[in-house]
Amino acid sequence: MADAALNGHPVFLKGRAAVSNPEGRFARERREATDDGWGGEPEEAAAPPTTVTIEHARSIISRNQSPDVFFDQSINPYRGCEHGCIYCYARPNHAYVGLSPGQDFETRLFAKPDAAGLLRRELADPSYRCSTIVLGTATDAYQPIERDMVITRALIETLSACEHPLSIITKSSLVERDIDLLAPMARKNLAAVYVTVTTLDGDLARRWEPRAAAPWRRLETIRRLAEAGVPVGVMVAPIVPFLNEPEIEAVLEQARAAGARSAHYTVLRLPHELREVFCDWLSAHFPDRAARVLARLGDLRASAPGAARSRRLNDSRFHHRMRGEGHWADLVKMRFELACRKHGLVRDRPGLDCARFVPPARDGQLDLFGTAAGQPGPR
Repeated sequence: MADAALNGHPVFLKGRAAVSNPEGRFARERREATDDGWGGEPEEAAAPPTTVTIEHARSIISRNQSPDVFFDQSINPYRGCEHGCIYCYARPNHAYVGLSPGQDFETRLFAKPDAAGLLRRELADPSYRCSTIVLGTATDAYQPIERDMVITRALIETLSACEHPLSIITKSSLVERDIDLLAPMARKNLAAVYVTVTTLDGDLARRWEPRAAAPWRRLETIRRLAEAGVPVGVMVAPIVPFLNEPEIEAVLEQARAAGARSAHYTVLRLPHELREVFCDWLSAHFPDRAARVLARLGDLRASAPGAARSRRLNDSRFHHRMRGEGHWADLVKMRFELACRKHGLVRDRPGLDCARFVPPARDGQLDLFGTAAGQPGPR
C-alpha cells in the first residue's frame, strides 16, 4: 500500500476513497512528497487488503457531554471503517493508535469482540443510570466486517434482553439483518434507526463513500425498517457546498417517500488530519471546483477564532461546529427546514422509554431464587 501520494501525485486505490496516507499528528517522523521533475499522472494502485486487529477494551460505553449531539452514551464496536467515507470526522482518531487517518483508516481496522460482555458488566453496575445508547456515532457499527464478527448484533441482543433503549446511525443495509430484534424493541418504544443518505448521485457516492451501500439501497433500507414499524430518520450528513449541497431537497423528498419520519443534517467539518485527507481527495477528483468548495467552507467558518481566512475549514466550538454560521449556513438551514415542512418530516427525534430497563444480574451474584447469574432459574 502506498504510504503517501507518489511524488506529490495522488494514488488511487480501487474501492478506497483516500488518495493519501498522511502521518498522524502524534507521529515522531514525517515524510513529505516532492516532485522529482518527471511529472506523471495520478496512478491507480492495487487495493490493499483489509486487516482486522482484535482490541480488548476495558470499558465499552463512551460518555458525551457535547450540547451539539442528541445523546450522552454511545458504543463503537469498531475502530476505523471500511466504508471509507472521505469526509468522516472520526478519521483523526486513528492517530491515537499510531496509524494514518488516510488510507490506514479504511484498511487497518480494530474490532472489540468482547463488547457485549463488557456491556452486560457495565449495565449491571449499581451506579449505572439508564439513558439511550447510540451505536455508530464514530464508525459504522454495520460496516462490512460485521457480517462475520456479529459484534453489533450481540450488543443489540444484550440491550433487548434488558429492555434498554437504543438508537443506531448507519449507512449500511446490513441493519436489515437485525429487524427481528429491532422491530419488537420499537413496539416497546425502545429503538430508532437513522440512515445516512448524503447523495442520490451514484458516481459521487462511489467516490466519497466507496464501500457503503448505494444511495438507492439505503432508501430501500429506510422503507424496510419503516414497514417493520421501526421509527427511522434520514441523516443528510455532511452537507458539502457544490458537491451534495444542491441535492438537499431531492434527498429529503426521496427519504420521506421511503418512509422516513424525521430528518437531520450537519455541514462538513475538517478537524486535524481530515483537512489534508479531504483536500487531497477533493483536488484529485474535482479539480475544477476544489477552490470554490474550500472557499465556501471557509465562509461557513467565518468567525472561527485564531485562523486566517485560508485556514478556516474547522471550528471546534460548541454550537458552531455542526451547522456553521454566516449567510451560507443560514441559507442551508432555511432550505433544509422548508423541505422538511414540504414533505412532512419532523426535526426532533422520538423520546425512547428508559423506564422499562431491567439491569442484568451481576457476574457471580445470586438472584432471589438462589440461582447463579447466567444460569436458568426454576420453571
